[in-house]
Amino acid sequence: MEKKENNINKCLIDKINYLENKYNKEFSNTQKILLTTDGSITAILDVLYNKISLKTINQNLEKANEKVAKHFNIKEGELINNRVIIMHKNNQPLIFAKSYILLSRISKEIKDSLLAEDIPIGRILKNYKLETRREIGDIQILKGDTNLNNIYKTNEEFLSRDYDIIHNNEKFMWIQEMFPISYFTKKQL
Repeated sequence: MEKKENNINKCLIDKINYLENKYNKEFSNTQKILLTTDGSITAILDVLYNKISLKTINQNLEKANEKVAKHFNIKEGELINNRVIIMHKNNQPLIFAKSYILLSRISKEIKDSLLAEDIPIGRILKNYKLETRREIGDIQILKGDTNLNNIYKTNEEFLSRDYDIIHNNEKFMWIQEMFPISYFTKKQL
């Protein structure tokens, strides 16, 4: 019998295998890496595409609703940053991401960078040398909504993952990342 610590990624392998079997798909190695990494997607895309850019689609401060408050283990009404972005290369969209960021759990400098600049979260965390870990929540195939279909100019399904970023054993970011299922099957750019 394998020790638990030697089998830590089994749930990720099982999720990928389940989706491939359920939808009769075979994901590329790059897709599997993007869906399961507990590191920075930004760093992976920078290596693949020689540095990507970010465009903020929407960003606003709002009060946490009941669901968000429960997720972060905070009081309803606490201030969060709701951010929607596209990571792209030469205006070709690569990754669509939305996030909830609990502002009370980050420094003023990180908060200022998030609110004022089009910099990916992975780069911000690295710039400020913040020690964090990522815990993958769900990996799934989803139908694109009108907004996604317009951004990517497609009606195809999307690969999606969500995860928490944790610092000092407290969640301070929830992120969902999505891309069309045909992306990252071969080099696009």
